[in-house]
Amino acid sequence: MNQSLDGRTVLVTGANGGLGEQFVWQALERGAGKVYAAARTPKTWGDERIRPLSLDITDSADVARAVADAPDVDLLINNAGIAPAGDYVSGPEDELRRIFETNFFGTLRVANAFAPVLAANGGGTLLNVLSAASWVNVPTGYAASKAATWSATNALRVLLQGYGTQVIGLQVGMIDTPMATRWDVPKVSAESVVAQAYDGVADGSIEVLADEQTRDLKSRLSTKAEEFYPWLDEQLASFKP
Repeated sequence: MNQSLDGRTVLVTGANGGLGEQFVWQALERGAGKVYAAARTPKTWGDERIRPLSLDITDSADVARAVADAPDVDLLINNAGIAPAGDYVSGPEDELRRIFETNFFGTLRVANAFAPVLAANGGGTLLNVLSAASWVNVPTGYAASKAATWSATNALRVLLQGYGTQVIGLQVGMIDTPMATRWDVPKVSAESVVAQAYDGVADGSIEVLADEQTRDLKSRLSTKAEEFYPWLDEQLASFKP
């Protein structure tokens, strides 16, 4: 299992966003030889080591093309996702399907498509960007989709262990990126999150808890439900999706 970033070939989905950009640049800073920067509308990066890649993770044909165009990937960062404003689990079913199609099915589609590529390149690493919302009773399709992706990430770890693939779940709360600007809550920097994620790649982690709130939340998951959820309700009293 290759855990160092020296000379590795990385693919980052959702590369144009605040977190995605950090995944791209920090990979190079840590010695990656090539980074595929994947996005629906790729941009120019001004660095020959970065290969812009057109990829809509909700499109099976697009994912298949990405596999053909990036056969040397040994570190896959599944970062692409959406968190629409006004999202509620009681909202329109079409909107909930759109959220799940990106955050759950899209992430799983890319992971499954690239699993043979990672295996062919020594096993490699798959890192899925999840969310502490998957453990919180926030009534949103986003939280539900991330909970499903957390479960799928753990399942992928079982399925891919025979190939020597390191599967990491990155759990984090609010990140200071454009996606989170509408929420006035404490946030962790994208730079810090990515640094901890790549530390996890290097030290063989299977889960990275990237901020203090997430670490505290994880420590409380074994609390009796009648105590845990009232406590969460207090923490979320002022939060509006």
